Amino acid sequence: MTENTILPPNHLREKRHYPLSDYWKERFGCKVYKITIDAGFDCPNRDGTKSSGGCTFCDEVGSFARHQSNLLKIEEQLRVGIETMNPKLRAQKYFAYLQAFTNTYGTIDHLKIVYDRVLDHPDVVGLSIGTRPDCVDRDKIDLIASYVNENREVWIEYGMQTIHDRTLKKINRGETHADFCNAMALTRPTPIKSCAHVILGLPNETHTDMMATAHKLADIGVDGVKLHLLCVMQDSPLEKVYATGKLSLMEREDYINTVCDFLEYTPSNVIIHRLAGNGHHEHIIAPLWLSEKMQTMDMIIAEMKRRNTWQGKKA
Repeated sequence: MTENTILPPNHLREKRHYPLSDYWKERFGCKVYKITIDAGFDCPNRDGTKSSGGCTFCDEVGSFARHQSNLLKIEEQLRVGIETMNPKLRAQKYFAYLQAFTNTYGTIDHLKIVYDRVLDHPDVVGLSIGTRPDCVDRDKIDLIASYVNENREVWIEYGMQTIHDRTLKKINRGETHADFCNAMALTRPTPIKSCAHVILGLPNETHTDMMATAHKLADIGVDGVKLHLLCVMQDSPLEKVYATGKLSLMEREDYINTVCDFLEYTPSNVIIHRLAGNGHHEHIIAPLWLSEKMQTMDMIIAEMKRRNTWQGKKA
């Protein structure tokens, strides 16, 4: 090792990125695991308010596990999720993740009832709220912020997907990048932590387009990023397009290289919620390699080490 060798920050030495699991262990002093919850919310892009078709990549259960059901009460979903947790994970505390559809789409009174019920469990130390950037306002942000305290953390996970409006229109997102910027302007001054969901490999997006999204997120200042690959899920609008042969999906090698490039432009203090794996493997139509989550993650880390690079090296 030469005198001029640059090393990654200490918290990036092993995995070359800053995973959510490491952050939570630092924050809460133990293993923390997410329990996904379907609270029965709808989406304005499906119920006719904005569109009746939904986003082209979204399936009939809003990216939620199909073996779970909002027919179960929230408290029962938490209990079942905790009791059926793989013992090998050795989780001691839990985050409730409101995942299905748009979990700020309702009145303040209804949202408060749902959030109160989710956070009532003694082993739940936090809440993650999946939503659309165009479905928050000052009152909703103030309500969500009121749940944050010394022992409890709240994340709001915005489905940004891309900064490019032409792509958002193509995937029938029903919103613009300005909606995300407005949502972040409301969120950033509060104690709520923000996570931006990004989909790589969207139709007609080039590598330059995807790196522009990485640069813009660094400028906006999100607390976390969750990376997805565009995939075809059963019962999604994309399934019909894919069947025509007109949809091109990223190969694994291309995805791995793109993720590594994206991470290089992502500041080292941004918490990475996901690098690989979309949906539930039994419902993925393509690409089938996406169900091999752990192998793909290992390959991403190996490529970062091969390059002698790390998250934030070029930020």
